[in-house]
Amino acid sequence: MVLDRIALLLVVIGALNWGTIGLFGLDLVAFLCGGQMGVISRVIYALVGLGGLWCISLLFRERTPSEATA
Repeated sequence: MVLDRIALLLVVIGALNWGTIGLFGLDLVAFLCGGQMGVISRVIYALVGLGGLWCISLLFRERTPSEATA
């Protein structure tokens, strides 16, 4: 499903951002988008959060045999 892939991509972006914060003290989203309180940064943070919420549903979905092979 396309929405699942978009949500997963957003979660990966968030994970990479958190990794750079933890390892180097650098918030890449804020650095690239004008600070943590910049409008674009806040939109990205919100989309990553929504993607994370959507990915929770992936944990509880039943997989059909056709999905398991794809």
